[in-house]
Amino acid sequence: MASADSPIPYLERIRTYYQALGYGAPYVWAKFDHVPFQPLTKPLAACRVALVTTAAPYQPGKGDQGPGAPYNASAKFYGVYDGETAADPDLRISHVAIDRAHTTAGDQNSYFPLPALRKAVIDGRIGALTPSFYGLPTNRSQRTTMDIDCPDLVSRCRRESADVAILVPNCPVCHQSVALAAHALEEAGIATVIMGCARDIIEHIGVPRFLFSDFPLGNGAGRPHDVQSQDRTLDLALDLLRTADHPRTTQQSPLRWADDDSWKDDYCNIGKLSREEISRRRAEFDRGKETAQALRDATKAR
Repeated sequence: MASADSPIPYLERIRTYYQALGYGAPYVWAKFDHVPFQPLTKPLAACRVALVTTAAPYQPGKGDQGPGAPYNASAKFYGVYDGETAADPDLRISHVAIDRAHTTAGDQNSYFPLPALRKAVIDGRIGALTPSFYGLPTNRSQRTTMDIDCPDLVSRCRRESADVAILVPNCPVCHQSVALAAHALEEAGIATVIMGCARDIIEHIGVPRFLFSDFPLGNGAGRPHDVQSQDRTLDLALDLLRTADHPRTTQQSPLRWADDDSWKDDYCNIGKLSREEISRRRAEFDRGKETAQALRDATKAR
């Protein structure tokens, strides 16, 4: 069982889980020897900040996307999108492999820290938000992410004169997507910090700055329905932007999910599943892959 001082070993859990489901060779995660690092060139109080999310806009007619919804492949998106930071979007994470046993995605602010960022502007901790926030798709294809999605994201951030980008992933592959995006943004002169919950994935890949919250996936911006936790988590991310002086800097949030750490033992733990449950999950995952492939094909055809 993972302890309070031992984060969930996502790489190991995911490898054994999908092998048990019968998918053969394990997924090969990105890994970099060189990590770019862009120091802040001016105080945060004078910086324009971009928010990057892997959450999906709610799509009526695409099935259950509400709190506690099961995996919903039809609600995925496959291209970078943007929305107005002056508005309050309806974003969901029913499409990703978050920890559904211990969290429900019932509070958007636990994975999309726009309200906390608005307060940071009012308090003078950051200069401004870019007019848009940006949605980054969760593509298992690293080549697609690096060759298509990252250049698109960089172009949008440059167009709105972003000095800094805060990236908030949800599922395991989301963490990889934002890690790749952080590389591209830093190389473009935009300093980044990732607020996430999968420490081993991020540190395996290598990123400039990472604020680690030892929470179930889907809560990288703080505990749900806990404004104090969300504000504190953003403050820690902003502090990391100010204080980090070299790449691969990880800071762990002192906040805890619960007094009991048994929740860490459940995520993708194949030893806790019956043969019948493994078969059911394999069939469900296959259906999801078929739906996702159809959506990708339709996106390419447009």
